[in-house]
Amino acid sequence: MQYKDYYKLLGVERGASADEIKKAYRKQARKFHPDMNKSSTATQSMSEINEAHDVLGDAQKREAYDTLGTQRDDPQGQDPRAGAQGFQKPGNWSDFYPFANGAGESDAAGSHSDFFEQLFGNRGRGRQGPSGPVRGADQEASIALDLRDAYQGAQKTLSLRSVDSQTGDSAPPTELQVSIPIGVFEGQKIRLAGRGSAGTGGGPAGDLLLAVHFRPDFSWRTKGRDVYGPLLLAPWEAVLSPWLEVGTPVGRTEVKIPADWKLGRTIRLKGHGIPASASSGKTRHLAGDLYLELAVALPPADTGAARDAYAALQHAFPDFHPRGG
Repeated sequence: MQYKDYYKLLGVERGASADEIKKAYRKQARKFHPDMNKSSTATQSMSEINEAHDVLGDAQKREAYDTLGTQRDDPQGQDPRAGAQGFQKPGNWSDFYPFANGAGESDAAGSHSDFFEQLFGNRGRGRQGPSGPVRGADQEASIALDLRDAYQGAQKTLSLRSVDSQTGDSAPPTELQVSIPIGVFEGQKIRLAGRGSAGTGGGPAGDLLLAVHFRPDFSWRTKGRDVYGPLLLAPWEAVLSPWLEVGTPVGRTEVKIPADWKLGRTIRLKGHGIPASASSGKTRHLAGDLYLELAVALPPADTGAARDAYAALQHAFPDFHPRGG
């Protein structure tokens, strides 16, 4: 049985890292993929590259393969498999090959070489073997929303571009309609069933997980389901404690300015944050709160009358020292 040098097939050194092996595999796959390489040997080369990656990309298989290579290259010639034509299977096959299922076992429908089959048997093929349907992998992406979408819900059109996990090639983009439920918050993941990677052997497709991110908003920021934003007051509003009509992320409401206003004070509007989710039971989330952070905005002194008003204010409070002392 002729020994296969998987490292040579991928063009990497024996001490290559897992990341280097992955990059080398993608490079070779792009070179020999039948869709891109029309030579008569492309299919065979691609099969060998896949086999090399199947072994070197799996830590346990790679360890067994490296042990075989070390024994094969033993200068003392103690390996009974070594010889001018490669190696022969030793008497107690399973002592050396941790994946082997027994002598002569093979899969007529498989795409691996005889070398791989004798080294690893059916167990080495893992998910690629005829073990029944296998669910596709979940995929992740992000979606940018306005804060208003969390309050009112929305319909969004996404343009998705999938990437072949083996070759790294991009497929043409596809459009997907997504319903944004009321109550989503920053970092939450919206699950779209069946929109992930395709399954194998008749298995179902995986899911697509969309991570929610809010677009930057100079008026509002969020923390979980709570929403924070500034409320600017005129000096007399800060002192005279009036009722004011103020804006929220989805409309306007009235608030009472507290009489003991001071810097850093906030007004809490309970339940006016991101609404409760539509989920029920233990996973239900309650509505967040809206926090208005009070700050004083000074009128511009751009006329003589305005400057006189500030001067009069200065004379009205001769003992006021904002910096103390």
